[in-house]
Formats: sequence, C-alpha cells, structure tokens
Amino acid sequence: MLEKTYSPAEVEAKLYGRWEQSGAFACDVASNAAPYTIMMPPPNVTGSLHMGHALTFTVQDILIRYNRMAGRDALWQPGTDHAGIATQMVVERNLAADGVDRRDLGREAFVDKVWEWKAESGGTIVNQLRRLGASPDWARERFTMDEGLSAAVRKVFVQLYREGLIFRDKRLVNWDPKFQSAISDLEVESKEVDGNLWHFRYPIEGEDGRHIVVATTRPETMLGDTGVAVHPDDERYKDLVGKHAILPLVGRRIPIVADGYADPEQGSGAVKMTPAHDFNDFEVGKRHGLELINIFDSHARVNENAPEAYRGLDRFEARKRVVADLEALDLVEKIEPHRHAVPHGDRSGVPLEPWLTDQWYADAVTLAKPAIEAVETGKTVFVPKNWEKTYFEWMRNIQPWCISRQLWWGHQIPAWYGPDGTVFVEESEEAAAAAAAAHYGTPVELTRDEDVLDTWFSSALWPFSTLGWPEQTPELARYYPGDVLVTGFDIIFFWVARMMMMGLHFMKDVPFRTVYIHALVRDAKGQKMSKSKNNVIDPLDLIGRYGTDALRFTLAAMAAQGRDIKLAEGRVEGYRNFATKIWNAARFCQMNGCAADPAFDPAACSETVNRWIVGQVQKTSVAVAEAIEAYKFNEAAAALYQFFWGTFCDWYLEFTKPILQTPEGAAEHPGAAETRAATAWALNRALHLLHPIMPYITEELWESFGEEAGTLLIRRPWPDLPETLVDPAVEAEMDWLIRLISEVRSIRSEMNVPPSAQIPLILTGAADATAARLAGYRDLILRLARLSEARTGADAPAGSVQGVLDEATLQLPIADVIDVAQERARLTKEVAKAEGEIVKIDKKLSNEAFIAKAPEEVIEENRERLAEERQKRDRLAAALARLNAAG
Repeated sequence: MLEKTYSPAEVEAKLYGRWEQSGAFACDVASNAAPYTIMMPPPNVTGSLHMGHALTFTVQDILIRYNRMAGRDALWQPGTDHAGIATQMVVERNLAADGVDRRDLGREAFVDKVWEWKAESGGTIVNQLRRLGASPDWARERFTMDEGLSAAVRKVFVQLYREGLIFRDKRLVNWDPKFQSAISDLEVESKEVDGNLWHFRYPIEGEDGRHIVVATTRPETMLGDTGVAVHPDDERYKDLVGKHAILPLVGRRIPIVADGYADPEQGSGAVKMTPAHDFNDFEVGKRHGLELINIFDSHARVNENAPEAYRGLDRFEARKRVVADLEALDLVEKIEPHRHAVPHGDRSGVPLEPWLTDQWYADAVTLAKPAIEAVETGKTVFVPKNWEKTYFEWMRNIQPWCISRQLWWGHQIPAWYGPDGTVFVEESEEAAAAAAAAHYGTPVELTRDEDVLDTWFSSALWPFSTLGWPEQTPELARYYPGDVLVTGFDIIFFWVARMMMMGLHFMKDVPFRTVYIHALVRDAKGQKMSKSKNNVIDPLDLIGRYGTDALRFTLAAMAAQGRDIKLAEGRVEGYRNFATKIWNAARFCQMNGCAADPAFDPAACSETVNRWIVGQVQKTSVAVAEAIEAYKFNEAAAALYQFFWGTFCDWYLEFTKPILQTPEGAAEHPGAAETRAATAWALNRALHLLHPIMPYITEELWESFGEEAGTLLIRRPWPDLPETLVDPAVEAEMDWLIRLISEVRSIRSEMNVPPSAQIPLILTGAADATAARLAGYRDLILRLARLSEARTGADAPAGSVQGVLDEATLQLPIADVIDVAQERARLTKEVAKAEGEIVKIDKKLSNEAFIAKAPEEVIEENRERLAEERQKRDRLAAALARLNAAG
C-alpha cells in the first residue's frame, strides 16, 4: 500500500540512482532506432544551479525523456565549460586568501592548482543537475579542456590560420585592467553612473582667439586625441573642415574632419577623436586615416605616449589633473552633471578600457556567410521564429572576432615565435620546431604565445568535438547534426552563431536543425532577478520545499513561447498540491482494488464511463505529444493538468465510486471488475504521459501500478493508442453530464447557496434525449450537484434562478435557502467595486506619462489586472442579472 503522503526527497534520492545505474540515460550507437540528439549547453564548471538553468535543463529533459519513450535512440550530450576568466578568478581568490599570487607560482604551477580545484569543486553544477532530474548520458560527459576536445581546438585553429581565417591584428578590445585581459562583449556589464560632461575649447591653428568646443565624459583620453569630427552638413563648422586644431596640454596638430558619426544635435556638434580608446572613434579614425595613439598601459595608467606630467598616473587621477590644467588655461567652456552608461567587467566590477592591443582574430565576416544562408533557407529554424531577426541583425553586422585572452587558464594558442618574430602555427610544439628549422635552415629556440583562446572558441566546436571529431567516429556519423538546441536569447550571437559558423565550416552541415529560445525567468512582479534587488529565487530551495516535480511542472506550465516567466513561489506550491492530488488519486485507486490487468482491452469496455475515459486518455496522449513536439510545453502541461485533476480525479473517479464501492450486504456492481481494470489502465497511461515533466512521482507510482513488475517507467514506450478508442456518442453524453453538474455548481456558488443545502432542479424545454439522460444519470447528478431532486417540467417555480444547457433551461428554486434581497445587495456592491477598479486602472493605462516612465513589467501587470477585473465584473453582473430575473 502506498504511504499516506508523498515524500519527494525520499523518492528522488532513491530513484535517480536506479535510473542511472540501469543505463536508462544511455544512447546506443548500434541501435536501429532513429537518433535524436540534444547538445547540453555546457554550464560553467564554476557554476551553481540558478533559475535559468532550471528552466533550460527542465525543457531539455522533457524533450529527451519524451523522445526516448517515443522510440528514438536519444543522446543528450552532457558536459561543462572550463570558463576561462571565471575559473581563473575563483582559483586566484582562493590563493589570495592564503597570501599567494599566481605570478609567484608561475604558469605551470598555477594551472595545476586550477586542475586541482576542478577535481575537488568543479562537479557542483553537475550534481545539482542530477537533483533537477536531468537524464543526460553521463557516461559520455565532456569538459571543454579534455584532451580530445583540446586536440579539436588545436586542429581548428591551425586549419583556420592556414586558410587565412585567423590572423593577428592591432585593434581595440574591451580591456579589463584588473584581470589584465581582453574580455568578450558578453562579459561587459553596462552600469549607469553619475558623472560630468566636460566642454573643452581646442584652439584653431592660425586663428588667434578662435576655438572649437568638444564635449567628453572622459577628459583623460584627450591626451590621445588625433582629430575632431563634425557633421558634413553642419553649417557652423564648414569652414573648419580640413583645418587643424591644436590639442591643449599636448601641442599636437589634429585635423578637423567631416563625418556622419558627429551628431549636430548632441553637445556642441563637434566630437573629439581618440581612435585608440573609443570603438566609434576607431571606426572614424579608419575612415579618415587618423593616427592611433595609445596613452594607457595594461593597468590603465598613463604611459610614455603622453606628456611627462601625466605619466604613471591612474586614469582617474589623470582625469582630475587634466581638468585642473585646462581650467588653469581657461579652456574649460562648462561642466554639466551627466548620468551615462559606463562599461564594466561583469566579474571584476571595474570600468573597462577600450584599449589598442595586438590580439588574435577570426574572420567572422567570412565564416558568417554560410551561417546566415543556412537560416535563410530553413536548414536551421528558430522557435519562436522572431529570434531569426535578432540572429540576422547580429550576423549581417558582424566584426572580426577577438579570440585571444591574456589568461593562464584555457586553451593556449598553438603559435610559436622565432628569434625574429616569425610565427609558426602548428598543432604541437614538435611540429612548430620542425617548421621553424625548415624556415631558418637550422633548429632555433621558439617562444610560445602566452595567450589563451576565448572560452567561446572551444564552445563553438561542442556539437562535433564532443562526438570525437577530428576522428570520424560512429557517434559523429550518427548524432551530428543535433535535432534541437535549447538556450537563452542572450547567447544567440556568442554561442549559437559561432556553433553555426564552425559546424558548417568543418562538418559541412548545420550543428542543429532547430534552435528553441526559451524565456527569461523573472520574479513574481516581472522584474529581472538580481542579487542587488534581493529577488533571486534559488531553485534548490524550491526543490527542498516542494519537490523537483513541482518545480519542473511549474516551469513547463509557464513556458509559453515568446513570454517571460513570472515566477511566484505560490505557483510552485500549487503544483506541489497537484502532485499530492495525483498521489491521493493513486492511493484511492489502490484502496479500491484497481490493479493492472494484462488482459484488459480498452476497446472492449461495455460501461459508458469506461468507454469515455479510455477515449479521453487517447486524446490527451495525442495533445501532449503534439505540444511537446511543437515546443509548446505550457500546452502539454495544461493538457496533463486538465486530464489528471479534472477529467480523471474530479469526474471519472467520482462517476465510478458507485460502481467500485459496494454497500454492505449488496451485490457487487456487474461492471466493477471492468472498472477496476479500466481505472488502473487509465492511471498507468496518464503516468506515461506525465513522466517527461514529473519523472519522480510517476516512476514511484508506476512501481505500484505498472503492468510489468520490475520495469522502469523511464524505459516504457509512449502510449500509441488508436483513434477508435474515442466514441463520439459516449463523449457527447458524458460531456453533457459534466456541463450540467458544472452549471448547477456554478449557480450555487454565485448565489451563495450553502454547501449543505439541497435544492431541486427542474429542466424545462428538455428534448426526449435530454430527459432520458437526466433519468439515466439522476443518482449521480443528485449526489455531485447536491440536489434534492432532478426532474423535467413545463413551468419554473417562483424564485428560481436560471441557467441554459443546450436546448433546455435549468431552473433552481433558491428563495427558501438564501436571502434574495441581501444577496442582490451584495452582488450590486461587488459589481460597483469591480467597476471602480476598472476605471482606476484604465485611467492609469491611458496616462501617457505613466506609460512613458513605468517599467514594462509594471505596465504589463496593470494590463493583466484590468483584464482580470473586467472578467470579474462580467461574471458578477451575469449573476446579478440571473438573480433579478428570479424576481
């Protein structure tokens, strides 16, 4: 017998080990079944489970469990990413706590320390994914710095270099002065800060007393100015274009150029150009041949390219000195308070510096062309489709990809330099030495490039490097390309696009057929979760309180395409109650002798109620499968919830109680044996359908109700049920019964009829078929609608409220059980209250100032409240009208 209450923690700990040990998660490369592949976006090895992970891995697990049950040979490829800068930061912080600096250790010893940390602490996220119920093929787990994946990285780098698609160049990068490394755009966090806008006067060469005024938020960079830009159509400066200004404090002649980048409406309309320290200025500088003068060192201190008075100063100290010196020369026009966005390193927290430096680049423009074409022609599709627009915008405006990082942890660039700086790019040191010896005519000493590759470089190879490439393995032939990639919109460019580029270049095919972009999980008010707002919801806390299944079902139920998820703890609690409902229903079935009967044939049922339930199971099976295959996880969850809580628990089990529960001394109902078997059959099939979303409770109940002792539900096939199980006549009859009982219950609730009060029902205008149904189901109707009688009649008694059901009218005399006048007054007051709320919210949403200033989530919340209040008002008004009609 099942325990009285369901205990998720006990069940989860027991079942996960059984699944894994049974080999249920494993793919089979020798299988004859059609393959189905999902590449797990490798979480950072430093990571811990957050709500975004919970959503994306729940969705992937639903897909993989469903496709396994549907007969596919499913590979969910797991693994973790070495996360260069994040991991190096963690280990450096640990060493600093012991008073050790990585530079004291040296590169080799430091990297050893990182590997030690990875062995001890790097598995946290993987164990947390197990708690979520994720079922990838763990035996195939990969790490982006495994030797096999490292070999793939080296081969790709060397091949792209030889094809001219990787090169070294001096360009601007996002430079982190704290980490002493270039960082990717993804690692840039824009922060609003309160600063100033300084307006400086630059003297015009040869025109005493004439100046051109430029405005800047970063006065220190003026030491590296090499031009001033004005708009070609700006009449104020037309005569200055082609002339020179004299850069104050430096004395450098700098040209005044005409360029559309200068906005006549912004500031003075003239913009100082520092091509070595601003990305926009860099592009303007390229167009006009402006000099690039780097005035900072790697620590963002002023270097030898600036006047001696400023050398060695930190950039912010230099800012103060520059402003003071310009004020002393009376060259400061004005200073305005100015709030503006400043890029910061998301991990270091320090303001970043656009810095001119030598880096390695990939020719992303060339690599992007086949990746753009693949989406244009439908080789890969995005779901929802609107994300294709984002993909195209990024890809069609792509810039060279800076792939080098000044770190020690990561894939060291396979490039060696000879004594004269000649570079030798090879897959191994031995090959580089041989190439150098051939070049110089004699063996020479080589120095390896110290930089490592951007983490996204190795991640871009994930769909094929994890399958054994560059070796042509059976796995590679079978599981590439993948069927679907599940990920968030924020890494469409950083990861999805780069996998497309690399997959097409090296495998000559897209890495996945579908890209499903999931929503963002926000808090209950629709705000983005962040530590600073103190609104972060920990999925492990929710799992601890409500169970894994409740969290998974919540995320699936709310995963509507194109809509962010507003996660409130109450929703998870509600779906914990759903799990409890399922458990209690199964326990009820068990207590009433419902057990699997291998000989049961659902098509042979004679009882109408059983013929109805098997048809409902068939329809739910189709609905859930279609929804999952269309990535409409919310619709799959809704169909399951409606079937389990509504159809099966609220109706079928109630309808069959008189059949299953024989009064003492009475003979058993002739349909009892069939009903017990039908109940167990329907419950079993429902557990199959629910398993991909709620794997734990379904597996636990299967153990008690499964037709095959000792088998695991995770290994069972998806129910393949014929359409002939749906009997339209039976469905229409049971639908009528449910609608009748529901309408009576609704009227009772609206009219505040006490639950204990039994009232009569008179059906007027009923056709013969309806009268026959009423007579045939009278006992059920009386019990479930709490009625004293149910009959047909020609006239409505006085004081009756009415409802309509097809051609008949429901008459419910209630004057004797409620105070009609008091109820009318209550409803009138409630309608007025709802009207007041509608007016208030409508007024707010009609206010242009509110719409302009309020956060999007607040506006959306008000729109939802308005819709709810209107529904409430209409419902109350209908009830009042019904009561007024009763007289």
